[in-house]
Amino acid sequence: MPTPFGHTLAVLAIERFFPHRSSYLKVLLLGIFCSCFPDADVLGLKTGLIPYGHWLGHRGFTHSLFFSVFFGAFIAWLFFPKERYTWRLFWIGLFLIICTFSHALFDAMTSGGYGVALWAPFDNDRHFLPWRPIRVAPLSLRGLMSDRGMQVLLSEWRVIGIPSMIVFVGMSVFRFVFRRGK
Repeated sequence: MPTPFGHTLAVLAIERFFPHRSSYLKVLLLGIFCSCFPDADVLGLKTGLIPYGHWLGHRGFTHSLFFSVFFGAFIAWLFFPKERYTWRLFWIGLFLIICTFSHALFDAMTSGGYGVALWAPFDNDRHFLPWRPIRVAPLSLRGLMSDRGMQVLLSEWRVIGIPSMIVFVGMSVFRFVFRRGK
Protein backbone atom coordinates (compact mmCIF):
# COMPACT_ATOMS: atom_id res chain seq x y z
CA MET A 1 0.00 0.00 0.00
CA PRO A 2 1.15 3.54 -0.50
CA THR A 3 1.79 5.58 2.64
CA PRO A 4 -0.48 8.34 3.99
CA PHE A 5 1.99 10.80 2.45
CA GLY A 6 1.22 9.59 -1.07
CA HIS A 7 -2.52 9.62 -0.46
CA THR A 8 -2.33 13.17 0.93
CA LEU A 9 -0.37 14.48 -2.06
CA ALA A 10 -3.02 13.06 -4.39
CA VAL A 11 -5.79 14.85 -2.45
CA LEU A 12 -3.99 18.18 -2.95
CA ALA A 13 -4.06 17.60 -6.71
CA ILE A 14 -7.67 16.37 -6.78
CA GLU A 15 -8.79 19.42 -4.78
CA ARG A 16 -7.59 21.78 -7.52
CA PHE A 17 -10.43 20.57 -9.78
CA PHE A 18 -13.11 21.63 -7.29
CA PRO A 19 -14.25 25.18 -6.49
CA HIS A 20 -13.04 26.94 -3.35
CA ARG A 21 -15.55 27.92 -0.70
CA SER A 22 -15.58 29.20 2.84
CA SER A 23 -15.01 25.74 4.35
CA TYR A 24 -11.96 24.98 2.20
CA LEU A 25 -9.74 23.67 5.03
CA LYS A 26 -12.53 21.46 6.39
CA VAL A 27 -13.16 19.93 2.97
CA LEU A 28 -9.43 19.43 2.37
CA LEU A 29 -8.89 17.73 5.74
CA LEU A 30 -11.90 15.48 5.16
CA GLY A 31 -10.48 14.61 1.73
CA ILE A 32 -7.22 13.54 3.36
CA PHE A 33 -9.16 11.55 5.97
CA CYS A 34 -11.20 9.82 3.23
CA SER A 35 -8.09 9.01 1.20
CA CYS A 36 -6.46 7.26 4.16
CA PHE A 37 -9.51 5.67 5.81
CA PRO A 38 -9.72 2.52 3.64
CA ASP A 39 -6.64 1.20 5.45
CA ALA A 40 -8.63 1.04 8.69
CA ASP A 41 -9.25 -2.54 7.54
CA VAL A 42 -5.68 -3.37 8.54
CA LEU A 43 -6.90 -3.44 12.17
CA GLY A 44 -8.72 -6.69 11.50
CA LEU A 45 -5.55 -8.14 10.03
CA LYS A 46 -3.31 -6.93 12.88
CA THR A 47 -5.68 -8.28 15.56
CA GLY A 48 -6.11 -11.59 13.75
CA LEU A 49 -9.89 -11.20 13.70
CA ILE A 50 -10.25 -10.96 9.93
CA PRO A 51 -7.92 -12.79 7.51
CA TYR A 52 -6.34 -10.85 4.64
CA GLY A 53 -8.29 -12.63 1.89
CA HIS A 54 -11.72 -12.19 3.53
CA TRP A 55 -14.02 -9.68 1.82
CA LEU A 56 -13.70 -7.51 4.95
CA GLY A 57 -9.93 -8.13 5.12
CA HIS A 58 -7.16 -5.76 4.11
CA ARG A 59 -7.74 -4.32 0.65
CA GLY A 60 -11.21 -5.83 0.65
CA PHE A 61 -14.55 -4.02 0.94
CA THR A 62 -13.12 -0.69 2.19
CA HIS A 63 -11.12 -0.48 -1.04
CA SER A 64 -14.09 -0.95 -3.35
CA LEU A 65 -15.86 1.54 -5.57
CA PHE A 66 -19.10 0.76 -3.72
CA PHE A 67 -17.54 1.65 -0.36
CA SER A 68 -15.97 4.81 -1.81
CA VAL A 69 -19.31 6.10 -3.05
CA PHE A 70 -21.08 5.27 0.20
CA PHE A 71 -18.33 6.56 2.51
CA GLY A 72 -17.57 9.79 0.61
CA ALA A 73 -21.26 10.68 0.36
CA PHE A 74 -21.86 9.80 4.02
CA ILE A 75 -18.94 11.94 5.25
CA ALA A 76 -20.19 14.89 3.16
CA TRP A 77 -23.71 14.45 4.51
CA LEU A 78 -22.45 14.07 8.10
CA PHE A 79 -20.09 17.05 8.18
CA PHE A 80 -22.11 19.51 6.10
CA PRO A 81 -25.68 19.40 7.46
CA LYS A 82 -26.46 22.98 6.36
CA GLU A 83 -25.60 22.05 2.80
CA ARG A 84 -27.97 19.11 2.54
CA TYR A 85 -30.07 19.08 -0.61
CA THR A 86 -27.78 21.62 -2.32
CA TRP A 87 -25.43 21.39 -5.26
CA ARG A 88 -22.58 22.34 -2.94
CA LEU A 89 -23.07 19.11 -0.99
CA PHE A 90 -23.08 17.19 -4.27
CA TRP A 91 -19.66 18.65 -5.22
CA ILE A 92 -18.22 18.08 -1.75
CA GLY A 93 -19.53 14.51 -1.82
CA LEU A 94 -18.06 13.91 -5.27
CA PHE A 95 -14.69 15.24 -4.10
CA LEU A 96 -14.73 12.95 -1.05
CA ILE A 97 -15.79 9.95 -3.16
CA ILE A 98 -12.88 10.53 -5.55
CA CYS A 99 -10.46 10.98 -2.62
CA THR A 100 -11.66 7.71 -1.07
CA PHE A 101 -11.42 5.78 -4.34
CA SER A 102 -7.98 7.19 -5.13
CA HIS A 103 -6.73 5.03 -2.26
CA ALA A 104 -7.87 1.85 -3.99
CA LEU A 105 -6.41 2.90 -7.32
CA PHE A 106 -3.00 3.60 -5.81
CA ASP A 107 -3.09 0.32 -3.88
CA ALA A 108 -3.86 -1.45 -7.16
CA MET A 109 -0.62 0.07 -8.52
CA THR A 110 1.58 -1.51 -5.83
CA SER A 111 4.04 -4.34 -6.17
CA GLY A 112 2.70 -6.60 -3.42
CA GLY A 113 -0.27 -8.14 -1.68
CA TYR A 114 -3.24 -9.97 -3.16
CA GLY A 115 -4.66 -7.03 -5.08
CA VAL A 116 -7.68 -4.87 -4.38
CA ALA A 117 -11.35 -5.93 -4.22
CA LEU A 118 -12.49 -3.07 -6.46
CA TRP A 119 -15.97 -4.53 -7.00
CA ALA A 120 -16.76 -5.79 -3.46
CA PRO A 121 -19.27 -6.68 -2.09
CA PHE A 122 -20.52 -7.95 -5.44
CA ASP A 123 -17.24 -9.62 -6.43
CA ASN A 124 -14.44 -10.34 -3.95
CA ASP A 125 -11.80 -11.04 -6.61
CA ARG A 126 -8.66 -8.99 -6.05
CA HIS A 127 -7.23 -6.94 -8.89
CA PHE A 128 -4.10 -4.99 -9.74
CA LEU A 129 -3.73 -2.40 -12.46
CA PRO A 130 -1.48 -3.43 -15.37
CA TRP A 131 1.09 -0.80 -14.31
CA ARG A 132 2.43 -1.43 -10.79
CA PRO A 133 5.29 1.01 -10.13
CA ILE A 134 4.62 1.72 -6.43
CA ARG A 135 6.48 -0.43 -3.95
CA VAL A 136 4.26 -1.85 -1.25
CA ALA A 137 4.80 -0.06 2.08
CA PRO A 138 5.67 -1.77 5.35
CA LEU A 139 2.82 -1.78 7.86
CA SER A 140 4.83 -0.18 10.68
CA LEU A 141 6.52 3.15 11.32
CA ARG A 142 9.78 1.34 12.05
CA GLY A 143 9.56 -0.43 8.69
CA LEU A 144 8.85 2.87 6.96
CA MET A 145 12.02 4.35 8.45
CA SER A 146 14.14 1.50 7.02
CA ASP A 147 15.95 1.38 3.68
CA ARG A 148 12.94 -0.44 2.22
CA GLY A 149 10.64 2.28 3.57
CA MET A 150 12.74 4.97 1.92
CA GLN A 151 12.52 3.08 -1.40
CA VAL A 152 8.72 3.04 -0.99
CA LEU A 153 8.62 6.78 -0.34
CA LEU A 154 10.83 7.42 -3.37
CA SER A 155 8.61 5.30 -5.62
CA GLU A 156 5.55 7.19 -4.31
CA TRP A 157 7.22 10.52 -4.92
CA ARG A 158 7.91 9.57 -8.56
CA VAL A 159 4.46 8.10 -9.28
CA ILE A 160 2.17 10.18 -7.04
CA GLY A 161 4.09 13.17 -5.68
CA ILE A 162 5.61 14.68 -8.80
CA PRO A 163 2.44 14.33 -10.93
CA SER A 164 0.32 15.66 -8.04
CA MET A 165 2.53 18.71 -7.64
CA ILE A 166 2.48 19.36 -11.40
CA VAL A 167 -1.34 19.20 -11.39
CA PHE A 168 -1.52 21.36 -8.25
CA VAL A 169 0.73 24.09 -9.68
CA GLY A 170 -0.79 23.90 -13.16
CA MET A 171 -4.36 24.17 -11.91
CA SER A 172 -3.38 26.96 -9.50
CA VAL A 173 -1.89 28.96 -12.38
CA PHE A 174 -4.96 28.22 -14.51
CA ARG A 175 -7.27 29.48 -11.73
CA PHE A 176 -5.18 32.61 -11.23
CA VAL A 177 -5.18 33.44 -14.94
CA PHE A 178 -8.89 32.63 -15.27
CA ARG A 179 -9.86 34.84 -12.30
CA ARG A 180 -7.62 37.64 -13.48
CA GLY A 181 -9.28 37.62 -16.88
CA LYS A 182 -12.76 38.17 -15.40
